[in-house]
Amino acid sequence: MSEVIATDRPPEGAADRVAEFRPSLIVGEHSLCPGCGEPVALRILLETLQELGIVERAIGVVGHGCYGSFVRIMDVDVLQCLHGRAPACATGIKRVQPAAAVFTLQGDGDMVSEGLAEVLHAAARGENITCILLNNGVFGDTGGQQTATTVLGQRTKTSLDGRDPVSHGHPIRIADIVAGIDGVGYVARGTVGTARGVARTKRMVRSALETQLAGKGFSLVEILTMCPTGWFVGAPQGPDYMEQSMARAYAPGELRVSLGDER
Repeated sequence: MSEVIATDRPPEGAADRVAEFRPSLIVGEHSLCPGCGEPVALRILLETLQELGIVERAIGVVGHGCYGSFVRIMDVDVLQCLHGRAPACATGIKRVQPAAAVFTLQGDGDMVSEGLAEVLHAAARGENITCILLNNGVFGDTGGQQTATTVLGQRTKTSLDGRDPVSHGHPIRIADIVAGIDGVGYVARGTVGTARGVARTKRMVRSALETQLAGKGFSLVEILTMCPTGWFVGAPQGPDYMEQSMARAYAPGELRVSLGDER
């Protein structure tokens, strides 16, 4: 019988390191703020590409945002495109290279504020690509301004008193909209604020990529990520803030699963 380790007090000795913590596809340190959830999402994506054995034929299209710096530290073929245009670029790549595993990596400012038409039309065409949305409700790269997904009451640099539906409109739940479009194979929304959320989100990313590999149409995974800097909270409070604000407005779960032959 293995020894039971008490969890009601600090451990008596240091833990033994039994494996490398960094996936081999991450080849450097990220430069994002402490407490940011986007590096966690990147790790989920890269680990899934490795586990599916599709790294050699994977091609990513990255939008504009804090995560744009990931192109320097991820050992995967990547194209960075104009603001919001990642689904259009990914469409072209997939049509020229149909055997490639094509994914986009975009923030909410990039996908929903700047490129809303692009993702909706790619979904409506049933493009066999996978889009990953990193949603923190702010334009983090330019200082923390309000985006189309900022939740009601959320403070940003351009909504200091909180988002007001009368002045600013209501947030756009892009995953819910995409889930209702014919030609879409898989849509889900996950989080990275807890270990359980990370594990569940990783399964979602895998299902989305498997949908593409099976030729079953467009797939989208929205990942709620922490942005303590843009939310005016400390890094340790990021996960709790996300659960209390973002996750209440954007309920995690699978929104569409259709691996049949509808197309």
